Amino acid sequence: MTTVLLILLALVVAGAVVFFLMKTGKIEDKDGNNIPDVIEEKIEDVKEVVSEVKEIVEKVTKPKKTQPKKPTEKKVTKKPTTKKK
Repeated sequence: MTTVLLILLALVVAGAVVFFLMKTGKIEDKDGNNIPDVIEEKIEDVKEVVSEVKEIVEKVTKPKKTQPKKPTEKKVTKKPTTKKK
């Protein structure tokens, strides 16, 4: 339980430090939405990569309509031999 509280405390302190640095102008936030511009840029980059990966996955998983049929194997059967007496 104390571990969870320590982690939450660390996150709150980190958030407060980032917020303070944004308000003092050390970290840029041009549009004033309390999200640093660096993080917004990284999110946009990740979105582009995800869309590219989705396109590649769709190409790979989409079955082709005109797939050539696999050649069928013919069973080799021996003809019965007739024995003459």
